Amino acid sequence: MRVTIVGGGILGTAHALEAVARGHEVVQLEREPEARGATVRNFGLVWVSGRARGELAAALRSRELWEKLGAEIPGIGFRPAGSITLLRTPGEVAVAEEVVARADAQCRGFTLLDPADVRARNPALRGRYLAGLHCANDAAVESRQALPAMRERMTASGRYKFVTRTEARSVTGTAVVDDHGGTHDGDLVVVCAGAAHGGLVRELAGELPLRRVRLQMMQTDPLDEPLTTAIADGDSLRYYPGFAGATLNSLTHNESQNAVADEHRMQLLCVQRLHGGLTIGDTHAYDEPFDFDVTEAPYAYLVDVVEELLGRALPPVRNRWAGVYSQCVDPDQLVCRTSPDDGVWVVTGPGGRGMTLGPAIAEQTADLIGL
Repeated sequence: MRVTIVGGGILGTAHALEAVARGHEVVQLEREPEARGATVRNFGLVWVSGRARGELAAALRSRELWEKLGAEIPGIGFRPAGSITLLRTPGEVAVAEEVVARADAQCRGFTLLDPADVRARNPALRGRYLAGLHCANDAAVESRQALPAMRERMTASGRYKFVTRTEARSVTGTAVVDDHGGTHDGDLVVVCAGAAHGGLVRELAGELPLRRVRLQMMQTDPLDEPLTTAIADGDSLRYYPGFAGATLNSLTHNESQNAVADEHRMQLLCVQRLHGGLTIGDTHAYDEPFDFDVTEAPYAYLVDVVEELLGRALPPVRNRWAGVYSQCVDPDQLVCRTSPDDGVWVVTGPGGRGMTLGPAIAEQTADLIGL
């Protein structure tokens, strides 16, 4: 088949890679010179630990697919580093104790560590905390390197073309017309337009159960020692649905979140890039129109938290940025996936799970279509 993919982010690229792997010809359209949205403004984390029970199988499958892709395409930078969620209050420790006692703790890779065991796994963590929730199944990829590496592999197949600075304007049958007046004929169209909910997406699929989410993140200069796992703080227990339960409800009722973290709906996630710098975040804003300014208070708060956990000063912050991603708000769906016409599919809304679940979502789509 001849497949046209609209969108050059992780979701579009994962669908392109899946189609090429199944023997099809793919043309992928990207309106920018390179993907510039949430795909490259994230942590590069393959995050199994906090996924809801309904998402867990897909997350584990995607983790398996990322490891396979990492072996085949070294430029992805896959690392089975795991993560440690550092717990600083008795209430947070109680949530972790409940989580590791659940039936799914083993498949999530959970172990509760005392401070000495935390430092044995990640010697850089010399700061203050009471315990650490280790997730062996979490991993990392290099979000700003992964897509070019994946495209290079597809190009070598002879059945893939990446067309940049080209915006899809309309779809007639299974022919995509772009903003230069060009027509891309094929047998199948898959639209993965990221946080663009209007325009072509609305024309094809109408109103979908989607919202946009804005985040703030930052990147430091290289740390002069390895951070051998990704790290999170106890606020991530409040954010990720995999930790929901009676003990978390008690924590939320009895332990107030820091005022800045509460105002900006924050959690700490931190992962070391291959160049040594730390990617640190993040905030969550749901009410549009979003501010066009980045706000300093969340950055200062995150620096304080990471320095407390490391027990040392951070390297200078090199970059700060904001990003927007698309999130499906239907609790029964990983993404909004709809087929408005024969041979045309719209796939959007993975939320903050795009990097984690991209390969599994693409595999599911391909199976559903019968590629």
